[in-house]
Amino acid sequence: METRRTTTVVLYPGIGVGHLSPMLELSRGILRHGIDVAVVLVESPFGDSGFAAAVARARSTHTSVSFHVLPTPPPSPPPAAPSSDDAEDDHPMVGLLRFLRATNAPLRDLLSSLSRPAHALALVLDMFCAHALHVASELAIPAYFLSATGATALAVFLAVPGLHARVGAAFRDLGDDVVLPFAGVPPLKVSQLPPWLADDGALFQASLRLAARVPEARGILVNSFLALEPRAVQALRDGLCVHDRPTPPVYCVGPLVSPGAVAAAREDDAHECLRWMDAQPDRSVMFLCFGSMGAFPKHQLAEIAAGLERSGHRFLWVVRSPRSGDGRGASPVMNPADDPLDEMLPAGFMERTKDRGLAVKSWAPQVEVLRHRAAGAFVTHCWWNSTLEGVAAGLPMLCWPLYAEQGLNKVFIVEEMRLGVEMAKDGKGFVSAEEVEEKLRWVMGESGGARELRERAAAARDKAAEAVADGGPS
Repeated sequence: METRRTTTVVLYPGIGVGHLSPMLELSRGILRHGIDVAVVLVESPFGDSGFAAAVARARSTHTSVSFHVLPTPPPSPPPAAPSSDDAEDDHPMVGLLRFLRATNAPLRDLLSSLSRPAHALALVLDMFCAHALHVASELAIPAYFLSATGATALAVFLAVPGLHARVGAAFRDLGDDVVLPFAGVPPLKVSQLPPWLADDGALFQASLRLAARVPEARGILVNSFLALEPRAVQALRDGLCVHDRPTPPVYCVGPLVSPGAVAAAREDDAHECLRWMDAQPDRSVMFLCFGSMGAFPKHQLAEIAAGLERSGHRFLWVVRSPRSGDGRGASPVMNPADDPLDEMLPAGFMERTKDRGLAVKSWAPQVEVLRHRAAGAFVTHCWWNSTLEGVAAGLPMLCWPLYAEQGLNKVFIVEEMRLGVEMAKDGKGFVSAEEVEEKLRWVMGESGGARELRERAAAARDKAAEAVADGGPS
């Protein structure tokens, strides 16, 4: 009797909810094709009190997926001296990449246990897990990458090694206003790159090594859709970004956005902010949310509050405990999470704005809020998952990048996609109350520019839905 051949796609998102979420959405599409899915997780070496809860939540909402938590590898000390493979550096990302490489051994054991006769495996890796290609090669498992960023940021990432080799110096040494030529990307100044990408430090060198591994994969899956980033997707597919070898096939699989809770499912256990949104007029609420690390010092919180109050518009604001630092989002350090809202915000603010605004602490169901009929615009830190959620909801965006590649995404959103406007910062990286008030009034107003922005956002929403519909291009 003939044995039926089965297939399992193993998804390895590395570390962080921002990388896990698109992998989980990808699993839904794979399962629809009758292919089994396994998700491999590993706990952060820096400690994550919410890891167990995140795993439990993923298991409860993706019951057809099998989840495997890798044993934590023993800590590996940094190398005694920099080398071509490692460089000593105190940037936490360098340590994280070293840790992920150390997970290759338990990953190999897991994949070996899943491999059996008449059962095919494929592996989809997050970009940060590029060194796991060694494991896939050893076990003869086809490996693919899923880019958690968009096509435009991916085009920059893959082109950096070649451009750096041609320039022969750190990009920062060229001067902040020098424009760097990246195929399929709007003009980028050196000052618009993430700081670690502009210098020749250890994290930059580690990024070069990751970028060099990407062309070894069978293919690259991009969390985007062709209509959103046509120039970047075409540049990637034409091989214009990788300078010294062929680029593997590039597949748009996005937008990988959670469908959110349906209304019937959330009626009995709705978050307070959704009940508040239900009472607001259509397209009247400005939603401000800056992600899990989007905390500001009290001075910046006061400026935001003043701008919201003066604007006269409705708002829903997710506030995280103030952090130490310079306010520009480089390396958030949270204060205790139990700071009361009325102590974080200016005296009397919540009372004075209670008839048209709501501040909630730390978290809100972002997808449900963005898709609510009352949502009118989105103030975002431009993390790619949030950007796609805003696009899928059809909302114009006010862009306030804080860290990592969010500054790049801001350029793409404002100049290439034309789906948002920038919240201008002063020379110290702060956004004033006047800027908050002015931009909020503009984007919620009826000027010709604001109406055109809303029309483009609505058109992008429709294209996003078409991309993932049956027979769509993603």
